[in-house]
Amino acid sequence: MAEHDGFDAALTRLAQARRLLVALDFDGTVAPRIDNPMEARALPQAEAALERLRAIPGTWTAYVSGRPIDQLAELTASDPDAFLIGSHGAELRIGADDGLRVSTSESARLEALADALEAAVKSAPGAWIEHKPVGLGLHTRMTEPFLVPRLHDAARAAAERIGGFRERAGHDLLEFSTRTVTKGYGLERLRNEIAVRAGADAVVLFAGDDETDEDALAVLRPGDVGVRVGPGRTRADFRVANPTELAAALVVLAGRRETAVTG
Repeated sequence: MAEHDGFDAALTRLAQARRLLVALDFDGTVAPRIDNPMEARALPQAEAALERLRAIPGTWTAYVSGRPIDQLAELTASDPDAFLIGSHGAELRIGADDGLRVSTSESARLEALADALEAAVKSAPGAWIEHKPVGLGLHTRMTEPFLVPRLHDAARAAAERIGGFRERAGHDLLEFSTRTVTKGYGLERLRNEIAVRAGADAVVLFAGDDETDEDALAVLRPGDVGVRVGPGRTRADFRVANPTELAAALVVLAGRRETAVTG
């Protein structure tokens, strides 16, 4: 995998595409990771670049996140018609909220696992549970590292006992979901929506920073561009060190696309 070699040329090629979708993870990608997730915000430079891109004909932007979609919309100050993928592809908002129906069985399993996780975190100060429409996230960023393995073991045992959960690991996060969809599924839905609206496929730029984003990188097609933000094994074409570097790349892309499309 090339790191920066060829990235500048790839940005130029994307800028010249007839139709372009810029789809981005949120936490750790355009917003630096912080201890309180509800205080996370996109870097101003990235936000400004995305606003410029949205104004260019034939250009769409989207967030593809593990966060619940209502929370994602709030933190990104998104308009009602913004493209948003939440809960790792289980929630989609593509111009209008597609809605998410949770079955009685799912609700019962989530409630049982929530009770088990709430009991488990009592022995791990700083750990907390995030409730999502079809999942639960066990956050350990503020927990002493030596407590985390035992806490994860207890969480996994509870999920296995209750049954019907898919496990995902992220940065200081272990998540259990009742759905098997991924960010890759969400990205494909976005691509299909644009094809319907525009009459042809769009070239895609996708950037993310952790293991769950690899599912979206896996569905990229020839001509698309994948970017990994930060360390870790990845199938992405390119890598940037942090959200600040990605924001700078988005500024470059916005400027070149304005020139290419609008002159």
